[in-house]
Amino acid sequence: MRLSNWLIGLAVAVMVAAVWFVMNRPVEENPFEGDLKSLSYAAWRQDPGLTRLDPTEDQIRADLAVIAAQTRSIRTYESSGIMGRIPALAAELGLTVTAGAWIDVDTTLNEQEITNAIAIAHDVGSVNQLIIGNEFLHRHREPTETMDFDEAKSLLIGYLRRVRAATDVPVSTAEPFDLWLENPDLVAEVDFITVHLLPFWNGIDVNQAVKWTMERYRAVQQRYPDKRILIGEVGWPSEGLTRNTLPEEPAEYQGTGGAEASPVNQGIFVRRFLLEAKKENIDYNVIEAFDQPWKIKTEGGVGAYWGLWNADRQLKPALEGTLINFADWQNFAIASVVIGLPFVLFMLRSELGMSRRGRFFIALLGYGGVLTAVLIYAQYSQLYLSLYDLIALAAVAPAFLLLLAIFLIEGLEMAVNLWLGQTQRRLVPPPLHASWRVPKVSVHVPCYNEPPDMMIETIQALEKLDYPDYEVLIIDNNTKDDAVWQPVEAYINSLNRPNFRFFHLPKWPGFKAGALNYALTVTHPQAEIIATIDSDYVVRPRWLSDLVPHFADPQVALVQAPQDYRDGHEDLFKRLCFWEYAGFFHLGMKSRDEKNAIIQHGTMALIRRQALTDVGGWSEWCITEDAELGLKLFESGHRAVYTEKSYGRGLMPDSFDAYRKQRYRWAYGAMQILKKHWRELLPFSGKRLEPSQRYQFLAGWLPWIADGLQLSFVALAIAWTLGMVFYPQLIAPPLALYLFVTIGMFLFKVGKSFWLYAEKVPCSFLDNLGASLAGLALSYAVGKAVWRGVFTSNLPFHRTPKMENAPAALRGIVTAWEETLVFLMLIGCGLLTLHERWIEQDARLWAILCFVQALPFGAALVLSMINALRLGRGKRPKQPSLQAAIALADGRTPKGPEGPDGMGPTPEREAA
Repeated sequence: MRLSNWLIGLAVAVMVAAVWFVMNRPVEENPFEGDLKSLSYAAWRQDPGLTRLDPTEDQIRADLAVIAAQTRSIRTYESSGIMGRIPALAAELGLTVTAGAWIDVDTTLNEQEITNAIAIAHDVGSVNQLIIGNEFLHRHREPTETMDFDEAKSLLIGYLRRVRAATDVPVSTAEPFDLWLENPDLVAEVDFITVHLLPFWNGIDVNQAVKWTMERYRAVQQRYPDKRILIGEVGWPSEGLTRNTLPEEPAEYQGTGGAEASPVNQGIFVRRFLLEAKKENIDYNVIEAFDQPWKIKTEGGVGAYWGLWNADRQLKPALEGTLINFADWQNFAIASVVIGLPFVLFMLRSELGMSRRGRFFIALLGYGGVLTAVLIYAQYSQLYLSLYDLIALAAVAPAFLLLLAIFLIEGLEMAVNLWLGQTQRRLVPPPLHASWRVPKVSVHVPCYNEPPDMMIETIQALEKLDYPDYEVLIIDNNTKDDAVWQPVEAYINSLNRPNFRFFHLPKWPGFKAGALNYALTVTHPQAEIIATIDSDYVVRPRWLSDLVPHFADPQVALVQAPQDYRDGHEDLFKRLCFWEYAGFFHLGMKSRDEKNAIIQHGTMALIRRQALTDVGGWSEWCITEDAELGLKLFESGHRAVYTEKSYGRGLMPDSFDAYRKQRYRWAYGAMQILKKHWRELLPFSGKRLEPSQRYQFLAGWLPWIADGLQLSFVALAIAWTLGMVFYPQLIAPPLALYLFVTIGMFLFKVGKSFWLYAEKVPCSFLDNLGASLAGLALSYAVGKAVWRGVFTSNLPFHRTPKMENAPAALRGIVTAWEETLVFLMLIGCGLLTLHERWIEQDARLWAILCFVQALPFGAALVLSMINALRLGRGKRPKQPSLQAAIALADGRTPKGPEGPDGMGPTPEREAA
């Protein structure tokens, strides 16, 4: 292996380690020394499914012993069941208790809570005050089916009066600060004010959170100077979603990035607040002692992470020590390098022809994929995962790994096209020995129900072939209308050329492959080369004379020229399609040719007859018999040659529906091939293909498979959005890092396409943009074809909607009605998410992801409308960039900035 590859791999490894260090730079914050005034304590445990479980008394005693090391006072929230035992158990350790009673809409349970709270206040000497109800009014800001706000306040005040009359300890209720300011009648019913000040929920940046907290505390204090105030809950979560600042907050708190839940931010806020409270002698209670994973089901992801200890009773660094987000980041950094370096070196070894810049880019790609995967694992390793989360991850993780694989494949293709050093491709035929005999070529033209004028134009071009020994076989199969095929037969007969023959097969099986196999049975016995073209192709005279000499190499079994089209100037729709096709033949096929792994097309192909016969001819079971034949030839050890020079031009589909069906057929056929040849394509089971050939075929089909998975993701996105909207406490947006990566991958893919087109495809920026639009528009059709190809064996019949007399706009919508429906659903999901959960940054990212997912479906609608409205038809001649591209493909010298109208190759090209 090259020393430079090691140096590149190690250099990028240092960069990856630096990324981990920068993300986890230690934050030094003044520690808090001394005891906390009070801590919220909820003793609940949870099972692996995060269902809440009752603790035992021994577990409560163990918890209280841990708490006693940090504070001498606790706050509880319930007085019934095992929770009612906490005050007595706390008294054993000398802890004072602010005992709570939970109030809700169930008056029967409320009676139990009130009765028990009164009893605890009488019987347990450690109880020094009572809090009746926790944010009861806050939960009834909006009317519910059972009661409105005024009814809730009346009920709460009744309970407060009853408890105050029955006990000697101070009594309060706990509510956010604004409810105390707005309800002085509630203040009159309590002995002290218990105010909750949680700046995280208001989206306040951590660096302004203490200031915000003290301002709200002083506002209550100034409004009620004669009441003692207890900050009943104050704290910050260590994990969870990021919240945007509430719009009603003052301007000084806007535009700061919102409130981010992290271990570092928890430590910053808690320490700064405790120091400020100590200086101001403020009475407070920190929420809370231990993380409560079961709260994920009721309060969402953030609710589980407010503890100073985690659920395993391990102290977080919130109070003392260096603050850092990933405590084990060094291990994750080592894992990134240990996994990434061998992977990157393997990738570099496989691309020895790459320049240093290209190899450095590949190293960045490889390490980037590994770093992303490790980072996501590290993030999830710090979370409490419910069964629902695990199921969702199990569904998403394989697809996410596939997404990373596609990212690497796209990047490799980009590097090969931009920074490949010395090419391995065979661009000119080998030297011809004097003994080499010009082989006879048999040109096969299968056709079905084709317009006779078009067929005659194809035949006339074949008459002009500049080649000494060839025959042409026109195979018309299953055309029922005599008026369609008989004029073609008559024209062939009129030529009086025995090397041009016509065959009509009225009832012949096997579709196009069947017709081609029949042609083999009637091919001249001396023909050594089989040439195939589609019935709409007009070939160049030098097609055979230029390319047949490649067969002087006995290893060559296939010589392929690109598909090209002569009608790209007719309207905007065909122009967009033209450039979408061009990308594959200018980029993908050239990189495949480097590894002897091109995709054979059914047109403009030359095949060694003996090799074709040896592999069993054309496979009639496969709807893309041409691509399948190419794979069989490679499995047999043959070599292929690809030239990007155009030797013939056909006609593109006239409608969006036909364009979509063509790509559907290609993707469906790819799945048929994959199912048939999977053993040879797997890395460790196949023996007849080179590893680079397996990679090229699988890598070429992987984006199509991703389109199939994308349909599953669309269904998941719609279902997830509905869950986020209707069950917001249970279902949160996915991890922000995953959303960033997903959106980033899409942007990378689009950016890569623009870059490569700009560098390698001779088109304008607008044509570049149009090619991307046309490619996106096919994503849904490809995805459907993948799923059907996996689970079925025969391509289903597609009926085209008959809308000839409908308005053009309506035809465009009806043609793409499925894509339009999905587009509207995804846009609706994004808008609904923004409307319902605007405050959460991760929810905004989710909305953006919905909009991104909608783009391919919207592109299909736009392309269908362009086609239906016939935009650009008859308004202008061939576009300059299109003329230049055709001229370059034909080997003509551009005339001025655009190119001439002359016909043959230039002397310079001929000399080359």
